Amino acid sequence: MPEQLAESIVQLALRRGFFNPTAEIYRGPAGFYDLGPLGTLMKLNLINYWLDTFVKRETSFEVYLIDGSLILPYEALKASGHVDKFTDPKAECVKCGRIHRLDQLIEETLGLKVEGKGIEDLQEIVKVQGVRCPNCGGELTGFKEHHLMFKLSIGGGGEAAFLRPETAQNIFLNFKRIAYAMRAKLPFAVAQVGKSFRNEISPRQSIIRLREFSQMEIEVFFSPIRGDGPSKFEDVGDTVIRVLTREEQKRGDGGEAIELRARDAVEEGIVPNKFLAYYLAKEVRFFQSLGIPPENMRFRHLLPEETPHYSGGNFDLEVKFSFGWKEVVGNAYRRDYDLTVHSKHSGEDLSIDDNGVKIVPHVVEPSFGVERILYAILEHSYREGVREWPILMLPRIISPIKAAILPLLDRTALVAKAWEIYTWLRASRLPIYTVYDDRGSIGRRYARADEAGVNLCVTIDHQTLQDNTVTVRDRDTTSQIRVKIDELEELIFNDTYRGLEQ
Repeated sequence: MPEQLAESIVQLALRRGFFNPTAEIYRGPAGFYDLGPLGTLMKLNLINYWLDTFVKRETSFEVYLIDGSLILPYEALKASGHVDKFTDPKAECVKCGRIHRLDQLIEETLGLKVEGKGIEDLQEIVKVQGVRCPNCGGELTGFKEHHLMFKLSIGGGGEAAFLRPETAQNIFLNFKRIAYAMRAKLPFAVAQVGKSFRNEISPRQSIIRLREFSQMEIEVFFSPIRGDGPSKFEDVGDTVIRVLTREEQKRGDGGEAIELRARDAVEEGIVPNKFLAYYLAKEVRFFQSLGIPPENMRFRHLLPEETPHYSGGNFDLEVKFSFGWKEVVGNAYRRDYDLTVHSKHSGEDLSIDDNGVKIVPHVVEPSFGVERILYAILEHSYREGVREWPILMLPRIISPIKAAILPLLDRTALVAKAWEIYTWLRASRLPIYTVYDDRGSIGRRYARADEAGVNLCVTIDHQTLQDNTVTVRDRDTTSQIRVKIDELEELIFNDTYRGLEQ
């Protein structure tokens, strides 16, 4: 059952140190989670893999990294539209006082997609359809918009500011400096990894919907005049993407995603340009390498009422979870909106010279939600019934622990040798994080390692003392091989990264 799988994932996460509620001992507010020791390592591995894939290895154009401030001034977010328009509809139960996000409540109660509808339309649906509080059955009242930004005051004068609601605005605000400092030529991109904050009305589903979350985001700046695309588009143009079109979504059953090549999606006018199609194709490849099968991915073309007025097309990459389809990447063609409004409100010229023509670049934005991706990986890696204990068959490059060093028995000579191997591997300059475990039977230690997603178990036994070889057990197959100690470092490294070189 979906609920059982989600609960199993949460219980494993709590038990093995992947994530847990913030300030749990005080029953802190919903929507805040801390990553534990394994979750933190897993997040770092995901970010590094993303940086390697979308920044370091990108040769179609330059991609520059920045690290922007978490606090942005009122004026900047007023110009971007967040101060006036960054809201969600809410209603309150007259009986129990619980606050509900109205569009989500209607969707869950009636199965209707109402995202983007105004507060009056939602109130009418509640009235006509008799939607009531799911907690106590009480009547709903107090229909109004809820502002999603966390407001702050700066200094003694109380200057207004906000925790940033997205990482994108830092990039737009830094555009002029970056273009000048890096002598950038179109097309080029700016990437950022960091925290964003949204004061959600009723967050739930553990780390799926948070008030504080991490994003991995890219803004690609290009000329709208030339009409070209990334120089490496042909390398991914034949990648098959699954698109849930607007026409399909209008069907009563929600429609089925169509399959087509990325190049055909552009040629048929489904995706507005090659830059956007380029990222859709790259995302399919990226998520497949993370263990998400193609049939569990789709790009949903947001309906007109869901799409910002300035957008030339938004395509959310949704992954099929046990509890339904959820967005993990937002792909947006933002046109020139952001640079234009910031130029107008700040008085700064944010145009750029492109082969002698002064233009305001257009922007394509892929925005990855880190915590949702982590949960997607956990759910698609989780196995029960294969062994007597649960297994996390995590992508090897993302797994928090690459190898566990295990003395077969609690004997002085075996423990000393195991510790020697462990300290040697921990000193390695290669990215092969290892742990040491000598508690309990070897079978129990294998079970703990499997549940934590450890790639390999290295067992030190009596033969090790004779010929300097160890037994290496694979997590996924339980197959075992005998190798020399001095081959371990390279073996663990190759096991982690094999098949991922592009």
